[in-house]
Amino acid sequence: MAAVSDARPSSPAASPLPRFLLLYAALYSAYGAESAYLPSFLQSHGLGAESIGAVLSTGTVVRIASGPAAGRLADRLGARRGVLAAAALLSGLIGTLYLGAYGLLPLLLVCMAHSSTEASLAPLSDALAVAASMVRGGFRYGWVRGAGSAAFVAGTLLSGQLVDRFGLWCIIAASSALFLAMALAATRVAAPDAAGEADRGGTLAAARTLLAVPAYRTLLLVAALIVGSHAVNDAFAVITWRGAGYGGTAVSLLWSESVLAEVFVFFVLGPRIIDRVGPAGAAAVAAGAGMVRWGVMGFTLAWPALAAVQALHGLTFALFHLGAMRVIGTAVPERLGATAQAVYGNVALGLASAALTFASGYLYAGLGLHVFWAMAGLCGVALALAPGLRRA
Repeated sequence: MAAVSDARPSSPAASPLPRFLLLYAALYSAYGAESAYLPSFLQSHGLGAESIGAVLSTGTVVRIASGPAAGRLADRLGARRGVLAAAALLSGLIGTLYLGAYGLLPLLLVCMAHSSTEASLAPLSDALAVAASMVRGGFRYGWVRGAGSAAFVAGTLLSGQLVDRFGLWCIIAASSALFLAMALAATRVAAPDAAGEADRGGTLAAARTLLAVPAYRTLLLVAALIVGSHAVNDAFAVITWRGAGYGGTAVSLLWSESVLAEVFVFFVLGPRIIDRVGPAGAAAVAAGAGMVRWGVMGFTLAWPALAAVQALHGLTFALFHLGAMRVIGTAVPERLGATAQAVYGNVALGLASAALTFASGYLYAGLGLHVFWAMAGLCGVALALAPGLRRA
């Protein structure tokens, strides 16, 4: 895999922010263009419901395994920017193979290959952005991540328009083109000199070093609890709302409110909270907000209550993520930044979300609306663990 050196210094007169904004806009608009309609695309290429679930779940497993491997490679080579650009390029090229794949085995193979390259894109982008944001005269990480959330919405809206006009194949073409644009953007982002320092140690040595950092250990557990608690919401909130009689407009408004709250926290509120209370305080606020959010959603389906707690998504996800980036940026050795990001994003979050999404089906069948109280309980455990992040 070709590597672009991270040691190239950036001009002190040029702000790194615009190029990172382009990187995140391309990445998250690609995600948005593809994710909502991919199951429908798979169905149009000959898969039934069971096969669609098998293909998508296999992709999740591949991401959990391949993401940390790519992060480790980036740290060993000292070339996060190069590995990111190569992964984005491969994601764009491999994604086009969906167009000619029909039936279970071809689509499964394409999904596995695509997932293996796509898994590292967000963690490596975060590794570069967090490092660049901590350089004197840099920028707020929340600005680029908030731009990413806004781009995700734009990509989703774009894909809807394209599908209505041209058909489902357009989501593949659009997302692939955006991944290719991301590859170009990745070669242009700034990286501080320290990010070019390679870590020549073995994988086990890197794992031991990371797990020896108390704040990072705590972060992985708290992240699995808080972000994992969103699994029931992602899988069954819309089903529950529609079952209660809410129409498409009402559902869209509730979902859009959560995304807008996320963008607001990334851009405006979150950095101020982090500066005031630190990562431990931010995690405690996120966990407390999760207890309120899921507790209310497990108690009532009244519109005013749902509208009120959907705004808490800005705290339960965006604020916690900002705190996590601060922990990784300050507590983890810089030479292991990409590995730490990949383990956080693909293992702690990916594995927890996959496990809780699987369990949520059984819990929802048995508990109905009250399943959200179980998620509130997870946030309660996270609240008790949050003080451990003060060691960052």
